[in-house]
Amino acid sequence: MAHVTPSELRFTRTERVTMGMPAADALVDQAQAMDCKKVFLIASTTLREDTDEIAKIERALGSRHGGTFSGIAPHAPRADVLAATNAARDAGADLIVSIGGGSATDAAKIVSLMIKHDVRTVEDFEPLRTYVTDDGQVINPITAGPDIPVICVPTTLSGGEFNALSGSTDEVTQHKQGYEHRNMAPVMVVLDPAITVHTPEWLWLSTGVRSVDHAIETLSSDKSNDFADGLAESALKLLVEGLPRVKADPTDLEGRLKCQIGAWQSMISIIGGVPMGASHAIGHILGGTCDVPHGHCSCVMAPYVLQWNAEYDDSRQQRTLAVLGNTHPTAAEALDAFIRNLGMPRTLSEVGVDESRFQQVAEYTLLDIWGRTNPRPVKSADDIMQILRLAA
Repeated sequence: MAHVTPSELRFTRTERVTMGMPAADALVDQAQAMDCKKVFLIASTTLREDTDEIAKIERALGSRHGGTFSGIAPHAPRADVLAATNAARDAGADLIVSIGGGSATDAAKIVSLMIKHDVRTVEDFEPLRTYVTDDGQVINPITAGPDIPVICVPTTLSGGEFNALSGSTDEVTQHKQGYEHRNMAPVMVVLDPAITVHTPEWLWLSTGVRSVDHAIETLSSDKSNDFADGLAESALKLLVEGLPRVKADPTDLEGRLKCQIGAWQSMISIIGGVPMGASHAIGHILGGTCDVPHGHCSCVMAPYVLQWNAEYDDSRQQRTLAVLGNTHPTAAEALDAFIRNLGMPRTLSEVGVDESRFQQVAEYTLLDIWGRTNPRPVKSADDIMQILRLAA
């Protein structure tokens, strides 16, 4: 008789996702439904200053618009998140909306949490962050989640808008740290492909590879299940089709929406509890500590982690190889070719990380929530060093 391994998926407070509806229309509809009178926007600086997208949303909200903040730096430094928190608190926000990439998204969710806990200084962030003990146990100290709801309008493909987990970087330690509570997840996500045409090509494609990485690390995980694997395979198919389409024609809104839906599907299993592996754990450190753009972390690391894992057990990589078209002998080689064809970087040296940073990255990776959940066991910093040397 075949053995059944018990598993489960847990869900968050997200209750609505719109696909293809203009962002302004979707936000006004939801604000009216929730009777929110002080809608506070945390917006991409580029969208706010170089396009009329934010102004259109402000006009559409009318008297419900409570204020707009922009200026969240990459990887959401604590100081920037605190500035946004103070602005939202002063505005009396009863709904917080992020419009932009992953840093704006992370900030919006954390801002709601910081208002709940009356955070007034960057030092006040410390008691709320998730941390990892010496024996690898993940500790989340948050018991009281935020009250102010959040809506996310993503313009990139990293998928964090669906997650109850957000990251903010401690500028003192240069360590990107997690904050998580079920109620940090947005009540609504707006997938509007039209607003994403302003996103730079490199950012759209690289964050798309980030979602490819979500799907691949789900399919590779020994803690996944048939439900999660099915979603991950579907996500990978949509992204493998959509990303090259958008690269070939940036005005292809159908291709963009396929990418957005693929990014969503790639996140469902992570939200539900399937842990990611070494690519994500290392990527968190490359981003927060070495200032590598979020998507580029996966562009560089994902194929090398597949290569390292295959030495331990390559059987879980067959579905990934099939979706990538069985174009190469291994999943790692096929993924490498896919990423290179998108014009993305493929080595640590290309993203400005040399061997002098490897030991710090390796040690910090063990402190990440997914530092010990790779399918090939990671037992020490030396294991991470092996992967980093492959990626050099």
